[in-house]
This record gives sequence, structure tokens and C-alpha cells, in this order.
Amino acid sequence: MTILVTGGAGFIGSNFVLDWLATGDEPVVTLDALTYAGNLANLSPLDGDARHKFVRGSIGDGALLGGLLRGHEVRAVVNFAAESHVDRSISGPAAFFETNVMGTLHLLEAVRAYVAGLDDAARASFRLLHVSTDEVYGTLAHDEAAFAETNPYKPNSPYAASKASSDHVVRAYRETFGLPVLVTNCSNNYGPLQFPEKLIPLVIHNALNGKALPVYGDGLQVRDWLYVGDHCAALRRVLEAGAPGETYNVGGDNQKTNIEVVRTICALLDARRPRADGLSYAGQITHVTDRPGHDRRYAIDARKLERELGWRPAQGFERGLAKTVDWYLGNEAWVANVTSGAYREWVARQYG
Repeated sequence: MTILVTGGAGFIGSNFVLDWLATGDEPVVTLDALTYAGNLANLSPLDGDARHKFVRGSIGDGALLGGLLRGHEVRAVVNFAAESHVDRSISGPAAFFETNVMGTLHLLEAVRAYVAGLDDAARASFRLLHVSTDEVYGTLAHDEAAFAETNPYKPNSPYAASKASSDHVVRAYRETFGLPVLVTNCSNNYGPLQFPEKLIPLVIHNALNGKALPVYGDGLQVRDWLYVGDHCAALRRVLEAGAPGETYNVGGDNQKTNIEVVRTICALLDARRPRADGLSYAGQITHVTDRPGHDRRYAIDARKLERELGWRPAQGFERGLAKTVDWYLGNEAWVANVTSGAYREWVARQYG
């Protein structure tokens, strides 16, 4: 038995692959196109591990997907492959729809053809888990109830719209073709191996390099923060026991404003890697013009996942954030490698 993980060299995908093989011995085939956010070094702990095979390629390559599915007798697919940064989706929307919508369509077509050739038992047990985001639900007012699986989709950015579209395509393949799909919508992930364009690793990187810590607008946007290890545990549980056709929200039960997160990172760095001048890193905080269509608040209601599958997040935010800061401090060579060249040019354009 083997699982296929698409987008498995990215942040959440690589954490999932490492976690999967740390908790069991079922082999994994990892497929990743190795775009800017995909980093083969994320999977270096698996070098020489016979349980893991890496293949460079795109989910838009139906022939490649079909060969991998048949050649490894795959019994489940976990789809992380996506363009995932809101700011990039504003400056270049087309790539997001190409990967997130058309790529998902090609993946579904390859899986549909593969499943049709399985015997009855293998077909009944096969699963495709599509990993999505809470951003498909839009934004919440300060006093509104958290997003439940029954909330209507109201995406407000090109990224969110592309993921909402992919979710709809996955649902349609369940309704039309009976494909055994599962969908998860998660809140903001954080933890090791996250590319430093997202808030937490960007703040850590900029702070240590004496740069401004950019905070959009007033910094009071609220996000529900989910430690990536908790997310991996939730995905394993959904893959194991989730009902085909169902959607499960995955949240960290940690609602924090962006400015609160940034100030907490500064305090952690003050204690662990003090500035040479003795001042706080908080002095580097700089408020910048808010981005267009910036959602004010996200919050996830994950009670369905707890009620039906028994999952709850185990990592408190303060402890998880401290572990994350410690990881980046201990892996500065990794950070230096991924923050070179084109990435630096993009950050300069985006944040001035």
C-alpha cells in the first residue's frame, strides 16, 4: 500500500510526509513541481529511506499522474499542490487559477481513470483528500460565529477564489462520478519549513536581519493559528476515518491579531537572540498600506472534526510559536538558501 502526496515539498506537504513516515511505515510517493515554495531540502531527512520516493512534476501532467498511480498501486492521494500566497495572487492571479483549478481538474481526471480500473475492494477503500483553506469562506465581523462547514463560500482574493473553485470541482467529481473524495479547510498554519513570505517566518527573518517588520494597516486583522503538526494529525485522522464526500474544518482554536503575533515574536527573539544595541525588535515594526480586499477576521469551528473523528489541536499557540522561533534560529542555513535571488526581488517589490 502506498500514498501519493502532491505538493509534498512545500511547507505543509513536507511536514505531512515527514510526519507520516515518523508515525508509520506505509510508503509515500511525493510529487512536487519545485516552484519557488517547493524545496527538496525540506525532505532531506528522508534521503536514502526506501519508504520514500520523490518525483519532480506537476499535477497538470495527467500522463505522469496516471503512471504514478498505477505503478505504485496507490491507495490514497493527499493533494497539497497549490499556489497559496494572497499577495502573490493579487500581483499575478493567472498562475493561481492554472495550478489550483486546472491542476486540480487534471488530478481528478487521472484519479478517476485510475479508480475505474481497480477491483471492487480497492475502489471502495480508495480516498482522495483535497487540502483547502478557510479563506474560501470570506471574512467575519468581530462578533460573528466561526466558519462552519455549512458556511457559504465568499472568497475575496484571487487566491481564495481559486481555492474555492477547486473545492467546487472536487465536490462535482463526487456528485457526478462518485469519486471518493474528502475536503479539509484549515486555518492559518505555522511551524517549521514555512517559506518566509508568510507572516511568522517573514517577521523572524526580517527581525534578525535588521529590516522593517511590515504589518498591514492597523494590524488588527484576526487569524486562527494552527500548528502544522496538529494539522498533519488532523489530516491523518480524516484520511483514516473521514466519510467520502464530507468536508471537515481544521482549526487551531487560537485567534490572534496580526500585531499581537508580531509583538510576541519580537519578545521571543528579545529573549533568545537579543539585538546588539539592547533594544527590542519591536522597534522595527512598520505599518504599511493595507492590501486590497484584506479579510478582517478568520475563525474556524472545528467541532465537526472533534465530534465525528475525535480530533482536537494539541499545541497551544504560545508554545507552538516558541518552538517555531527556535526552529528558525537553529536552521539559518535553510532560511538563507530559500531567501536568495528571486525571492528577495519579490519581497522588495511587494513591501518596498
